[in-house]
Parts: sequence; C-alpha cells; structure tokens
Amino acid sequence: MLAFSKTTALRTEAHAFLKLAIPLSSAQVAQAMTGFVDTVMMGWLGQTTLAAGGLAVMLFTSFLFTGVGVLSSISPLVAAAYGAGRRRQVGPITHQGLWLAVLLSLVSLPAIAHLDGLMLHFGQDPVVVDLADRYLGMARWGLLPALGFAVLRGSVTALSQAKPIMVIVVAANLLNIAGNYLLAFGKLGFPALGMEGLALASSLAHGTMFLALLGYMVWNLRGHLADYGLFQRLHHLDWPLMGRVLNLGLPIGFSTVLEHGLFTVITFMMGALGTAVLAANQLALQTVVVVFMVPLAMSYAATIRVGQWFGRGDWLGVRRAAIASVGLSAGFMGIAAIALISLSRPLIGLYLDLGDPMNQEVLQVGTALLMVAGVGQVVDGIQRTANGVLQGLQDTRVPLLFGVIAYWGVGLTSSYWLGFHTPLAGIGVWIGSYIGLTLAAIAYVVRFWVLLNRGQRRLSVQP
Repeated sequence: MLAFSKTTALRTEAHAFLKLAIPLSSAQVAQAMTGFVDTVMMGWLGQTTLAAGGLAVMLFTSFLFTGVGVLSSISPLVAAAYGAGRRRQVGPITHQGLWLAVLLSLVSLPAIAHLDGLMLHFGQDPVVVDLADRYLGMARWGLLPALGFAVLRGSVTALSQAKPIMVIVVAANLLNIAGNYLLAFGKLGFPALGMEGLALASSLAHGTMFLALLGYMVWNLRGHLADYGLFQRLHHLDWPLMGRVLNLGLPIGFSTVLEHGLFTVITFMMGALGTAVLAANQLALQTVVVVFMVPLAMSYAATIRVGQWFGRGDWLGVRRAAIASVGLSAGFMGIAAIALISLSRPLIGLYLDLGDPMNQEVLQVGTALLMVAGVGQVVDGIQRTANGVLQGLQDTRVPLLFGVIAYWGVGLTSSYWLGFHTPLAGIGVWIGSYIGLTLAAIAYVVRFWVLLNRGQRRLSVQP
C-alpha cells in the first residue's frame, strides 16, 4: 500500500510538472525554431554569410543568456514566496528584476558594439567579422526587451501561469519569421537588408514578446493576478531585496557564462579550423539547440515545482519534483538522441543542397557532429534539469564551482586537445565539450542528494 501511495504521488507530481513543462517547452521550441529559420535563410544568403551569422548569433546569445541567467533568480524566489503563501512579496521581487534588466542592458550594449576586435584577435576571417558585426549592431537593440521578458516570464510561470507564455512566444516568433523573409530578401517593397534584416526582425520579436506579456499582466491585475502587487511602487528600488536577487542570480549568471562561454570558445575553435568547419558547426549547433529547448524548459519547470515545495518546507515534495523532472528530461533526450543519429544527413540537408559539390565538406562534418550530439544529448539534458532543481532549492554557489571545473577545467581542455592534437579536428572539439557536460551532470545529481538528505535530517530533529 505504501509503495502504491508513493507511485501515485510521483505520478501526480509528474502530471503537475508536465502542465508547466509542456507550454514552456512549446514556447522554447518555437523560439529556437526562429533561430533554425534564421540559419536556413543565412544559408540561402551563402556559406560565408552562414558562417558569419553563426558567429554573431553565438556572441549575442552569450550576452542574452548571461543576463537571463542572472535574472533566473526571480523564478525560484517568486516560487518560494508563492509556495509559502507570501503573495505580496511577488510584486517587489519582480520589480527588482526589471531594474536589474535595465542595468544589465546598459552594461552589455557598449560591449556588443565593440566585438569586432575580439573576433579578429581569435583568427576569424575579416569578411566573416564584417558581416557578423553588422548583425550585432542591429541585434543588440533587442537585448533590453528580451531581458525584460525573461523577468516577467519568470514571475508569471512561478505562479503556475505557463500557457500565456506559449501563446505569446509562438505568435511573436511567427512574426519574426515573416519579418526575416521580408527584410532579409526585400519582399513586398521592403529593402533587402540581408543579415541586418534578420537582426532587425529578431529585435522586433523580442520587443513584441515583452509588450504582449506586460499587457497580459496589466489586463489581469483585477483577476487572478490581483493579490500580488505586481505594479505597485514599480519605481521603488529595494536594495536589501535586490541584494537577495543578486546573491542568488549572480552565480547562475556566472554559470551561464561558463556554459555558453564554453560553446562560444568552441565556435572560435571551429572557425580556426576553417570556414567550412565553422559553417558545419552552425548547422549542427542550431539543430541541437532546437532539441535542447525542451530540457531547458523542463529545467524552468523543475525550478518552479521544487521551489514551491521548498517554500512549503516539504522535502518529500522536493524529492518527487526532482525525480519527475530529471527522469522525464532524460527520457525525452534519449528519444531525441535516436532521431539525431538516424536522421543526421537529412537534417543537414534542410540547410544545404546535398548534391552541390561545394557543400560536401560542410555536409560531412555537420553529419558527424550531429551523431556526436546524439550520443551526448542525454547527459546534457540531465545536467541542465538537475541544475534547475538546485536553483529551485536556491543553491547556486556550489553548482557554480562545479561548472568551473566541468565546463572549463575538463570540457575546454578536452575540446582543445582532441580538436587540435588528434585527427578528430572539429568532431573532437564537440566530443570534449560533452565530456565536460557529463561531469557536470554527475556533480549536480550528487549535490541534490546531499541537500535532500541534509534537509530531511534537519526536518526530522525539529520538535
């Protein structure tokens, strides 16, 4: 009977988790599909444009995801307040997130505008650098609304309101796809802006998502969002609360820098191995990113579910939420791995003409990279979701240390050695990165069980 009760409770938790994870996954995949379409259109503009676009997108998303990482503290803080019944704390937490988004943008915009020297320093082709710089010059204006949207999304989803996010992201990204086509190729009377047109469409999409979610929240201030004080004293900077947001968020942001910085450096490595290898890297990476959006969304859902149970002080609930989230993530990525391995050639064919002799090197390298990714996707999903579980427990500093060791100490070293000191070249670079991710997955899972046992012991000695 006890085993049956535990199974039923776990099934109930899995259902609650999926109610959050499915809309969030749909939103994340829709957003990633925009990058997929961007990449396809870059391919239509030529192999050099494709290589430059891949480099530019990687650099911009490094800034974006770092900012989103710092702002990820909003979700566990709101989830814990919601779980503990402290509803009036939700508004002030959200306000500090919005202020922080503004500050992060003010720091990032000048840095993005001066990345051309860095690209040249790392041996990138000057033609590629010029095209990438044009893209970044336009794309950077979408950073502030993107970060603002991340704050509002974290707050709304922590209140178990995920469906509006899905609708808004899908609609905005359909608009982005249309804008890409019109502005990049000059259709329906619009000027043909090429790479800059793709960047402009993306910036407009980020602005649309922010304004739409803001409008949804304002519209529901007298409805189910009435009790949270979301827009009361919006101008007020609460420095102690801002300190809590930063204390939790900065380690997440640094962890994001480490993880995405690893792949940024890997992109530079691939560029140093040749334009064809860099183009193949972009094709394979963009495909993997679409798949990875599901465990990324699952990590958000894991943070929320674990955070809500943590706010209630229920460690059995924390345990069920962690097992459900990591288990479902690993299962999905196992299926995705089979698809990537078995369909690697047709997937690359979505971007390039397989019959064109000029594309054969890109095809060969890209197909091999997808097969490597297929093997590594399961551990990548586990490490991402397990990290989301730790964020729900508001544990971010020790995972940051794990990230330093796994991503840079092991992953980057392995990538460099396998890429430049073995015949594996670009394939070896990817294998090395997955070695680092595997170590991170093991470390995060072990860390969770340590915290779980510690929390249960503390609960058992309370009077």
